[in-house]
Amino acid sequence: MFLEIDRSNIRNVRINIGGASTNPAPGQVVMHIERFALTSNNISYALGGDFLDYWGFYPAEEGWGRLPTMGYGVVTASAHPDIAVGGRYFGFFPVGDVHVVDAQPSRTGFTDNAPHREKHAMAYRSFDKVEPASTDAQVIWNEDAVLIYRGLFLTSYLADDFLADKNFYDATQVIVTSASSKTSLALAHCLKLRSNITSVGLTSASNKAFVESTDLYDQVITYDDIETLPTNKASVVVDMAGNTLVVGRIHEHFDAELKYSMSIGATHWDKSASSTNILGPKPQFFFAPGQLVKRGKEWGREVINQRLDTALDIFINDARTFSTIQYAQGPTSVERVYNGLINGTVPPQAGNILSM
Repeated sequence: MFLEIDRSNIRNVRINIGGASTNPAPGQVVMHIERFALTSNNISYALGGDFLDYWGFYPAEEGWGRLPTMGYGVVTASAHPDIAVGGRYFGFFPVGDVHVVDAQPSRTGFTDNAPHREKHAMAYRSFDKVEPASTDAQVIWNEDAVLIYRGLFLTSYLADDFLADKNFYDATQVIVTSASSKTSLALAHCLKLRSNITSVGLTSASNKAFVESTDLYDQVITYDDIETLPTNKASVVVDMAGNTLVVGRIHEHFDAELKYSMSIGATHWDKSASSTNILGPKPQFFFAPGQLVKRGKEWGREVINQRLDTALDIFINDARTFSTIQYAQGPTSVERVYNGLINGTVPPQAGNILSM
């Protein structure tokens, strides 16, 4: 059973009750998908499904796509001599109940070695072995916070690292749109740890109080107040919203003092417009796996993973003060949460953990 999305209109979804095979071919393992997270980050995956080949992760019927999401899965059948039934793994799964993997053992678990996965970044293909499911509430909360935040935190961590590597293009201020989104909050957390840069969060009037309560930004303003920002500070804008009308206003307001324009997410995807007439530096799409590969070559995979895990632990500890986790089961609940994310009705402090 899978949630499938119409690739021509991501508002259209269906539940495909046809499951994956439970009889693995040689070298394959079958995994029961225990639970997974759905956030606005997954909506960005849907929007970039063709451009970034997220639809290529899990083959579906022509015109339909299966959404990647972070989750935990348990091996229920194995035709690989080195992978035992009963092992529990963390990784990317389709939004569904079963996943079949052409498994290649690795130091931490195994990778998806199917021919259609060869061109995808290793971060999306890896399954890392974790402890058996716990009944301890604290352990469960930590595990689920990892599902909600790890993927988007990785993006924010690498975006911060990319900008720092460029000395923030000699800017002293980073302006972050969609400041209430989890990816933006993670970026603000990373920026806050630096002494040479300040952050400004842009958000809606309805979310302003929440964003201020996180204490992650140096300043929080609404979209209506963009033109009140001083223009004498060299700035970088990081657009998480995908609203080119807002980005255009920022470009016009800061003019020559805007040193770089980074595009990451699309939380306001339905308000996108052509960026042809945006003044100043052309918005540059940030591809997190590219920066991950760069740092992997420079630092080594173990070092980058250690740094990421340490930074993520610190952020999750902070997130306890401003986030809640909501749980739901069944295909109807999965579809409801997906629609809520599409329509922007999920509260910014809420993280959703689901299972089919």
